[in-house]
Amino acid sequence: MGAPIKILIVEDEMIIAANISLQLRTMGYEICGIFPRGEEALLHLKEELADIILLDIQLKGKLDGIETAHLIKKDYNIPVIFLTANADDAHFNRAKAVNPYGFISKPFKKTDLQRAMELAVNLRENEEDKPANTQASFILSDRIFVRDHEKMVKIIIEDIFYIEADRNYCRIFSKGREYLLVMTLKDMEDKLPPEHFVRIHRSYIANISHIDEVAGSHVVISKKAIPMSKSLRGELLKRLQTI
Repeated sequence: MGAPIKILIVEDEMIIAANISLQLRTMGYEICGIFPRGEEALLHLKEELADIILLDIQLKGKLDGIETAHLIKKDYNIPVIFLTANADDAHFNRAKAVNPYGFISKPFKKTDLQRAMELAVNLRENEEDKPANTQASFILSDRIFVRDHEKMVKIIIEDIFYIEADRNYCRIFSKGREYLLVMTLKDMEDKLPPEHFVRIHRSYIANISHIDEVAGSHVVISKKAIPMSKSLRGELLKRLQTI
């Protein structure tokens, strides 16, 4: 059984937020945060990512829920379900532009919440199983932008732990998130800044700054052992001596 799906709740009526949290916990979800303001939720996401975000449309503060959702999509591409007590056309059309995974009208029943969550989880899993047919990326000095689920997503280079080949795909393992890209490891290697990354195995590229241990046949990154080829060990050691 996998880890529970992490839900972030952004709702300024704390009684409603607490009720949602309680119900989601009984359904087996993990609550990774409850915030009344969009600004606070965005700060939290810099420290800990969520799998799905429940977001009230009419938040108080500088950002309403729709503006918050746009920023979440831009920087993290995390699925959003909107909570709303106001279903007028203007709000609906603005919210629709964010491509949410669902809407829950307040007040709602437990079955409304349960079904919306199940649909969102199903959509999320289907998207992860079907990577985009085309893959674009470009590099800046401190970040890489990649196409993920039909959107360009920013990955901070220093947050990347390692990259693993998976046939014609690459899996990027970074802080709090894993990405599946339609790109060979060789193509990925050519795009990454060489001062940060080194090939340690025919199937692995490592971020030098995250290597905690170097053993005879593997390295350790974030408590995970990554295979290392004997033929590439010397180059790694040479690189480690020069940083």
